[in-house]
Amino acid sequence: MSQPKGFLNIVLHAHLPFVCHPEYKHFFEENWLFEAITECYIPLLQMLTRLSQEQVKYRLTLSLSPPLMAMLNNELLQTRYLAHLHKQIELAEKEVIRTQGTAYHDLAKFYRQLYVDTRNIYQAQYGCDILSVVQALQASGHLELISSAATHGFLPLLNSEAAVRCQIETGIASFATQFGLQPAGFWLPECAYYPGLENHLQRAGVQYFFVDAHGVEHAGTRPRYGVYAPLDCGNAVLAFARHPACSQQVWSAGTGYPGDALYREYHSDIGFELDLDYLAPYILDEHVRINTGIKYHRVTGDNLPKALYQPQQAAAKARLHAEDFINQCRQHMAQQAENMDRPPIITTPFDAELFGHWWFEGPQWLEWVLRLAASDAGLQTGTGSDYTQHCTQHQVATPSASTWGEQGYSKHWLNANNDWIYPLLQQAAADLEKLVRALQGSYVNPLQERALNQALRSLLLAQASDWPFILQTGTTVAYAKKRLNDHLARFHYLLESVQTNAINARYLSALEILDDIFPAIDFRDFQAPI
Repeated sequence: MSQPKGFLNIVLHAHLPFVCHPEYKHFFEENWLFEAITECYIPLLQMLTRLSQEQVKYRLTLSLSPPLMAMLNNELLQTRYLAHLHKQIELAEKEVIRTQGTAYHDLAKFYRQLYVDTRNIYQAQYGCDILSVVQALQASGHLELISSAATHGFLPLLNSEAAVRCQIETGIASFATQFGLQPAGFWLPECAYYPGLENHLQRAGVQYFFVDAHGVEHAGTRPRYGVYAPLDCGNAVLAFARHPACSQQVWSAGTGYPGDALYREYHSDIGFELDLDYLAPYILDEHVRINTGIKYHRVTGDNLPKALYQPQQAAAKARLHAEDFINQCRQHMAQQAENMDRPPIITTPFDAELFGHWWFEGPQWLEWVLRLAASDAGLQTGTGSDYTQHCTQHQVATPSASTWGEQGYSKHWLNANNDWIYPLLQQAAADLEKLVRALQGSYVNPLQERALNQALRSLLLAQASDWPFILQTGTTVAYAKKRLNDHLARFHYLLESVQTNAINARYLSALEILDDIFPAIDFRDFQAPI
């Protein structure tokens, strides 16, 4: 690559909690995955593939969490997703008939075509294998794939070196098994960093990670280039900082692009607007209203009655917003370049699910950003690895403890609604580490090994940052509490059954089916680094 005036480092982090319930005929929370595939993952992959086929020069970083990869690979969930699409098509067909002669008719046909196309792409074009498409984009040189922690555990609050190590190394092992390569970068769940975490990353072979702006701005030594260059944490592991202004412009519904009056209104859904008897086959247990995905209105704004959504107008606005974003990036880079001996880098990390799910036009906006950047001789899209090829010497400093959550620290994951979680997780980790030490050098029979491996799976699943996050947001609180308590109960049962030599093989097999993740996990790895 030629020397650019600046790098634009767009990072998408794709993650959902592990939700798979083969013990039920259908399960509401599995819809989280189905909605994300339809509205986010397939639109993004279609867009990126289209750019690749048109030989548009772009580079993008994509982080995939192990729970998401496990669910995308799960045959039961693949089958259930196709059944979900069938119901979506059926509902959209009903809407085409119901809206005949009304202003909503064209939109009803729009959704019917969307779901039919999605089914054809997923089943016929992708063979139900989304990750193979991701890998093809990586092989083409357009994507840099990076890993994340095993179950998206909130690492600063685990308070266990063994637990942090296991979250990181299990996540990387899952990534390597899926893609056959060692990731250069690592996504810290919730961008949650504490000083010393870089040592775990270095031992795992990680070269760089991401923090929020104040993680770098408040580093132990004042950063010479602020958020426009990474810091070397002192062990050759680099910390790239999120650019606050450019990032907020994209993710904020209040002050950023997604809140524009022309964009589709996420909260206006026929699942909450039409007669219950009509909706019954397509909602939860035929009587609890849920989002169906069919949304007829736009944001509108100013507390006005919601106006009709017009996709063409929204698409045109997405291009204008992409042009504005690129112009802002150019201005920021030009201001910094005068005082830097290297190209500035603007790092903008986002949840992938923002694009298409929360912000319906997000994939269109991103496509225009990548097209515009490719036609700009001075601005180059690049990844953390690309930047280190241009710049090999970096300022050494330790970032400060930080997250990308509310107020920049751990408030969202540690508060009166969820603080009861952490003593339970920390005690469980201490119990497992103690048992692993006690068993060193001892013979462990195959059934005991399976039980201990399953106990570790249960602990990792309990450590997911999703559960305290849900408890704080107040969305599906009962489900989050049950998942957390169930995983911990299974963990303690399994440890006790190993210690008392009373393992129920049938129950163990059932747990292995329920938690179909990390098949190669080894309980012996749950140790603090030496």
